[in-house]
Formats: sequence, C-alpha cells, structure tokens
Amino acid sequence: MAVYALTGFSLVSLLSFGYLSWDWMKPSLVADVAMDPMEKSPPPPFARPPHIIFILTDDQGYHDVGYHGSDIQTPTLDRLAAEGVKLENYYIQPICTPSRSQLITGRYQIHTGLQHSIIRPRQPNCLPLDQVTLPQKLQEAGYSTHMVGKWHLGFYKKECLPTRRGFDTFLGSLTGNVDYYTYDNCDGPGVCGYDLHEGEDVAWDQSGKYSTFLYAQRVSKILASHSPKEPIFIYVAFQAVHTPLQSPKEYIYRYRSMGNVARRKYAAMVTCMDEAVKNITWALKKYGYYDNSVIVFSTDNGGQTFSGGSNWPLRGRKGTYWEGGVRGIGFVHSPLIKHKRRTSWALVHITDWYPTLVSLARGNLSNVPGLDGYNVWPAISEGKESPRTEILHNIDPLYNHAKYGSLEDGFGIWNTAVQASIRVGEWKLLTGDPGYSDWIPPQTLTNFPGSWWNLERLTDGLRKSVWLFNITADPYERYDLSDQRPDVVRTLLMRLVHYNRTAIPVRYPAENPRAHPDFNGGAWGPWASEDDVEEWEGIGEPLKSRNKKKKCKICKLRSFFRKLNTRLMSNRI
Repeated sequence: MAVYALTGFSLVSLLSFGYLSWDWMKPSLVADVAMDPMEKSPPPPFARPPHIIFILTDDQGYHDVGYHGSDIQTPTLDRLAAEGVKLENYYIQPICTPSRSQLITGRYQIHTGLQHSIIRPRQPNCLPLDQVTLPQKLQEAGYSTHMVGKWHLGFYKKECLPTRRGFDTFLGSLTGNVDYYTYDNCDGPGVCGYDLHEGEDVAWDQSGKYSTFLYAQRVSKILASHSPKEPIFIYVAFQAVHTPLQSPKEYIYRYRSMGNVARRKYAAMVTCMDEAVKNITWALKKYGYYDNSVIVFSTDNGGQTFSGGSNWPLRGRKGTYWEGGVRGIGFVHSPLIKHKRRTSWALVHITDWYPTLVSLARGNLSNVPGLDGYNVWPAISEGKESPRTEILHNIDPLYNHAKYGSLEDGFGIWNTAVQASIRVGEWKLLTGDPGYSDWIPPQTLTNFPGSWWNLERLTDGLRKSVWLFNITADPYERYDLSDQRPDVVRTLLMRLVHYNRTAIPVRYPAENPRAHPDFNGGAWGPWASEDDVEEWEGIGEPLKSRNKKKKCKICKLRSFFRKLNTRLMSNRI
C-alpha cells in the first residue's frame, strides 16, 4: 500500500517539497586550493612507484553505498572513502564495455570504434589491437600486472585476451555476465557455455565457488606471492553486482526485513562485495603493500533499477545518458594522498585514470598521443583544480534515431535525432533519445503501478530531441533550459560537431554462429581461426571472411541468430 500511496504524488511534487533539495555544492565541500591552468603537474614525490589496486564494480547504483545515504551496509567502502578522497563529480559510461574500454585506453569510445552498445559474446569484435593499454604502459614502467574478474572487451581471437593486452595473469570471465557459482552464461536460448578462465585456459576446476569470494581470494594470493619491493598493478573487476541476483544465504538474511525481493538480494550482493574489498585491504596491510599503495574504487555504470539497483535521487538508470546512468561512485584511498578525509568536486572521467595512473607509475605518456584523459592526481591529492573542463559522454550514430529530431532543430549543424550527450563546464546537453528518464525512489524499485511509468514516459516530452541542463545548479535534471538558452545549445552542438569529426567508424559486426560454445568444448572462448582474413566493409557491418565455403554452410543459422538477437537485444545489455 505504501508504494501505491507514493505514486499519488507527482515526481515534480516530491522534488519541489525538498525531498531532493540537499546542496551538492556546499562551500565546505569545494576544494579550496586552485591551480593555475598553465601549471604543469610535478612528478609524484614518492620514494618509489606505488602499488596500484583498481577496483571496479558492476551495475552498482549511485545510491547504493552507505555514504550516499543508502539502506545497504557498506562499512568498508564508507571507511575507505572517508579516510581518502570522495569523488562527487565523477563520470563513467552508461553500460559495461564502454566504461571498461575507456578505462583501459584513456580514450573516448568514438576513438576506439566502440561507441555503440556492448561487445556481445558472438561478435567478432574486441578492443582494437592497435591501442596501447593501461596495463601495457604499466608493464613498460616495471610493474607486475594482474587482472581478476570481468573482461567484457572481446575474445573472438586469442590476440584479444587479457593476457595478450598487458596482463601477466588473468582469472575471470570473458563475457558480460555469468552465474556466480556455475559460471555458465547463456547468450540466448540454447546458446550457453562455461565462462571462467585462468590465463588462456578454461578454469573448469573453479566451478561452484562464489565469484566475489573467489576473486578476492585470488587477489590475496597474488599479493602473498609477490614482493612489496616491486611495484604491482591489480585490476579487480568484480562481477558483482550485475545480474543474476545471487548471494550466499547468510548475507540475504541480514536484509530479511526488506519487502522488495530484488532489492533484498541486491543489497546482500553489495554487502558481500564490501567484505571482499575489506579482505583485499587487509591483505595489502598483511603483506606489506599498504603504506605505498593507491586504491581506486569505481562503478562501471548506473544501477539497473529493475534488478534492485538505485540511483536515487538522480534521474535515469543504467543504459541512459541521464545522470543516473553516467554519474558514478568513485573514491581514492591512499596513505600517499596529501590532503585526505575530504570530498572533491573536481570534474573527473573514467578516461582520466589512464594518464593519472601511468604518471603515478612514472611511466612514459609521450608515445601515446591523442589521449582523452587527463592526469587528475594533483586535483585528487592536493585539491587543485581539475584540468578537465568537459566530457563527451558519447555520440552513437547507430542507436535508434529520435522520431522528432532533425538537422533543423540542431541549427543546421547537428541532427538532433542522433543519440549524443556532452558536458561542458556546468552545462549538459543531450540529443536524440537519452533513454528512460524517470526518477525512482528505492522503495518503488519493483511492483509499482504501470500507470506511473506510463505517465513519466508521456510527460517527459517524447516530441523532444534536445535537452539542456545546468548540472551544477540542477544535478537532478529537473529543469530543461534548451528553450531559454539557445545560445548555449548551439555552443554545445558545435562541440559535438568537433568531436564527431574525430570519430572513427563504429565497430559493431554481426554475430557469428561459429562462436557457439558447443563448437569450443562447451566454453566461451576464442573461436576465429588463425588463417581468417577479416576486413571491415562499413559502419555496423560484419567482419567477413574470405573462406566463403565455411560461411555459406552456416548462412541460414546466422540469419536465425540475427533475428533472435534483435528480439533479445534490449534484455541482454
């Protein structure tokens, strides 16, 4: 009954009554040390390169951490963030592959060809092999590099695997989501396979172990076998808290009072992940790494509200360019930070970790031109001004064009039917279809009336294709200023035009039935033969092999899978 009663209010009323009126720009939270924009960042004054632990969680909502007022218990994350620097103007991408690709390359997805959707298990696609990755740069700087967890950057041939892209060791999954215990992943009816790998081999013997615990235990094992005198980089990409919603029973029991079943299971998974982070931090201290370590914590995208996640009080959810899809949880914890125990409002994007971490490692960035990221360590450690002033959230030419967008609406310089979003200073512009645009309080995550959902979709302006918000003053995206400030709209559209001129063609090939796990011993893994010669024939077109006979034998099956993929696509992101 409480849920139904809540729907009697309009969301505008909820917001107007002050439920969401807390001030994001309190003077006490703003960095008080400014940096000359022309000042060059000095090298880090560390005695030796720091150990770097990068923790990435999957589908954790903005609201789903204790220090954001959540009903979910995250004591470890709360403590680490409180003792470090909370990043409250931190941005990620709205879905998995784009965030991971930008972390690993330091480049916007328009510069890697991955600007549309995710890399799907049966696509002959992966992170472009000409990109020098973050772990490769750290290897050059003398680091031992290890990855534990979810890859999701393609695996159709061995050259795409983590161990070929800069990691000395790898334990984890290659696809986007697997069962937390059995490590099975179904990419449609009957297209199922095992997905847990140790290096380049299938880790059949690890089945049955809960992935969050398994990954934390592997990190501890790596630390125990390595010398703290030698720099190490560990990328921990937890599967948690992506669906399926699975957790050990003892964690679910803690949230037995939650009436929302999905939220209850999701909360258990978050708390379990929090304890895994605690164990990793403990291992850093036990084996002598902690005093010279930098721990970075980040989410990969907004929470999926229909799978227990919450981005409240932000607008939107995973898969959208509203703040709920792209504003992430982020913090840095390190004894090496000069000004600790504070909140930073410096503008930071996930691409910034590449130059920041390579710089901390005293690596060489001069041979990696064209990075979209910035070294933000001075902003994090010393409270200096961020060198970043704008963020291209994305330009996706393949996403369904907005019905009411046009070149005319874009002042003759931009087709507003194209899905795109950009942040410049305090302004944020969205064009095309940004995705579901509702605000969902945590208590209404499931079983709320369909009429409220329909109302939100109808009252959000389906005939629109341009939105403009002052994000600094209006972080919840309540007040569209596109009609009042056409001058700002035009300026930001020009920035989109600028970025679009630098974009490379989209890499989004058709799925290939040869990737079926049944042809690979029952497991997901590389399937393209070594003598395959592939070339791109256009935006959104498949990679085509010269082996025509093999291709013709499976053409009917390929057509079937394409049709099936179209039906299932929205449910698999």
